[in-house]
Amino acid sequence: MIPAQWLPDIFLMLMGVAVLIYAVLDGYDLGVGMVLPANDSEQRNQMIASIGPFWDANETWLVLAVGILLIAFPQAHNLVLRELYLPAALLMLGLILRGVSFDFRAKAVTGHRRTWDKTFKAGSWLAALTQGYMLGRYVLGFENSLAAQLFALLSAVCVSAAYAYIGGAWLVMKTEGDLQRRAACWSRRAGWLAALGIGAISVVNPLVSEVIAERWFNFPAVILLAPIPLVSLVLVIVVDQYLKHVPTQNDVGCWFPFIGVALLFVLSFIGLAYSFYPDVVPGRISAQEAASAEASLRFVGIGVAIVLPLILAYTAFAYRVFWGKSTELRYH
Repeated sequence: MIPAQWLPDIFLMLMGVAVLIYAVLDGYDLGVGMVLPANDSEQRNQMIASIGPFWDANETWLVLAVGILLIAFPQAHNLVLRELYLPAALLMLGLILRGVSFDFRAKAVTGHRRTWDKTFKAGSWLAALTQGYMLGRYVLGFENSLAAQLFALLSAVCVSAAYAYIGGAWLVMKTEGDLQRRAACWSRRAGWLAALGIGAISVVNPLVSEVIAERWFNFPAVILLAPIPLVSLVLVIVVDQYLKHVPTQNDVGCWFPFIGVALLFVLSFIGLAYSFYPDVVPGRISAQEAASAEASLRFVGIGVAIVLPLILAYTAFAYRVFWGKSTELRYH
């Protein structure tokens, strides 16, 4: 039997993993929505088709993460919702706009498809910006100073750029021809902005938080953490150089940009996890303090042990079935 003192940390890890998987998977389909071109309906159709089998299932990970926060860490859930009620409502509005627009533009073929495409794009931008803003508020423990608000706005821009970055990389992997070339260009530009944002946030974080500064720059942590920014920089450069030469002969390595950007997401997550562990809300409340009763955690653990493998299996199956270049999205 798992010792009781381990349970809060296990649930914190599970919630973190769910958030990371959500950021990668729903991040790319948000990014695809964000870069929908206004001047080419055929390319918009191809882009929507590339995420058609996946986009709604990707949001399952957000539901899982919020569910774990609610049930395993109710005190933290109350704090987060109280501080982020408005941006959370705007996030839900953005996700609703995306869902409604997708179904209407794909299944109810009328003369309003372009309008639904615009709504889908607007919903994608709204969801991405609010997620970035919420992350910025969260990492500073919901501080309400002007500097904290500016940091949250910077985070909103950076997260949106990161989503456009991985969305473009997804299109490079899933499409061909002129759209693939345009996607590579979109991804490169977003990647430059995302890289600058990651660098800026990495500089600002230790300046505004003494705890983070101490964790990052104390010996031997500074040596152990050094590979993260170095590997991130190498990935940004190598992915940029690949995108610069898209399309490659026989489309060799078309998957590389997506995998490279996904690894950047993982490295960024590792940096955040190291900075804030064991707090479930940075600087405010730890996982041990916010955790539900032991009996509740063990009961919820049974549900997670059943549900999580099913979600993983379904996700793996869906991506295996729809692997390869995307084709026209049809509903019969």
